[in-house]
Amino acid sequence: MYYEQEGYDIRLEWGEKGVEALAPSSDVVIIVDVLSFTTCVEVALSRDATVVPFSGTEEAAQALAREQGALLAGRRGTPGATYTLSPASLLTIPHGTNLVLPSPNGSTLSLAAARHATVIAACLRNSQAVAHYVQERFERITVIPSGERWWPEGSLRPALEDLAGAGAVISALQGNKSPESLHAELLFKALADLPAMVAACVSGVELREKGYEEDVRLASELGVSACVPLLDGGRFARVPLA
Repeated sequence: MYYEQEGYDIRLEWGEKGVEALAPSSDVVIIVDVLSFTTCVEVALSRDATVVPFSGTEEAAQALAREQGALLAGRRGTPGATYTLSPASLLTIPHGTNLVLPSPNGSTLSLAAARHATVIAACLRNSQAVAHYVQERFERITVIPSGERWWPEGSLRPALEDLAGAGAVISALQGNKSPESLHAELLFKALADLPAMVAACVSGVELREKGYEEDVRLASELGVSACVPLLDGGRFARVPLA
């Protein structure tokens, strides 16, 4: 089907529908949720923690954390929560921590894609490392920018920061790229000031106005991490460095 972007090695599509369309014919799916799920995953795994993606009710998340002997992250601003869906809250997470991380976007997409293909979490911070890892191991590469959700109906809102993150990965890949993936690469290459764009886009402004300037700063750092988060056995763990 033409929705599968047949004939291309490197493909891109948005959100849940993109996963449904492309994951079954992919060797690897790269999930990009810059503000903030995949940045949280990268920050936590860089400290040798592991992350269990979760999408469901609060009660089910609590049960999963108890079952796995894991800590449960809260939403940003959750009173009393040490770790949340805020990258800055994970900067000092202890080594070896197993963290259940609920997320309506990044977790949902990661779990859906894992039914069909290998899943990698990418953000701006580890985009080059992820590209290098998948280039050596996979042929059919799909990149999924998560996007945000319109309130209250929950429909997809394409997010500029996720498109830029996808473009950062794609620009470091070699192969036959679909037009959809090329437009993300071109956007990324056209950005003269990436941190300024992340700070000024809708998602960045929202977080900064809520007091999460550090999250925006961390998420806009390009290529500062060698961490490659691989979803295996229901949790993201860091791929050992060669």
